Amino acid sequence: MRPILSCLAFLAVTAPAAAGLDDITNAEAVRGLRQALTDGSLAAVARLGVENGYFGNPKVRIPLPPSLQRVERGLRAFGMRREADELVLAMNRAAEAAVPEAKQLLTDAVRKMSVQDAKGILSGGDTAATDYFKRATRTQLTQRFLPIVKNATDRVGLAQQYNSLAEQGAALGLVKEDEASIERYVTQKALDGLYFMIGEQEKAFRRDPVGSTSAIVRKVFGAIR
Repeated sequence: MRPILSCLAFLAVTAPAAAGLDDITNAEAVRGLRQALTDGSLAAVARLGVENGYFGNPKVRIPLPPSLQRVERGLRAFGMRREADELVLAMNRAAEAAVPEAKQLLTDAVRKMSVQDAKGILSGGDTAATDYFKRATRTQLTQRFLPIVKNATDRVGLAQQYNSLAEQGAALGLVKEDEASIERYVTQKALDGLYFMIGEQEKAFRRDPVGSTSAIVRKVFGAIR
């Protein structure tokens, strides 16, 4: 319990406007932080893991890979507009299908959060919690997303053609590793979108803890503002 008290004392010194910290117990500090992280991450998953969660949101919508964007006009000029549009839709639908897989890993990351992690999040910047999630979950989420994304994009002919050409390009150093296949590209973009939305949720509860539905989140983050 003492390390959390030290963390809160640290915040009291570095944030003069943070009145009310003395009224918060160690247990409340930990519970409030965990509740905020759980609420924010699961809200992000819920917004993205539905039809048009990615495709209908310009902030996270996944475009064609840059290497394919360069020939997009040519594809459309040669009567392949439908195929290009189909691939973009399939990529975003794949991300929407994969993102619910993040729920368990995100909640596990909150549960396993160390005292040092908690201190860094409480005293960090607007996206300190989001950065923690990236470190704790990105590798595992990549492994979980890939087969789901591959299953969805394999049904699109243009995706298969892209993979064939991109593999050759990657071998020659002409295509970046994260663009060497549609499924790898979409997986990374899907994760970028997920962490972006978690970051938006985090900024919201830091900016306006009073707007939280949880009393303990309001109490803890209201005190450290």
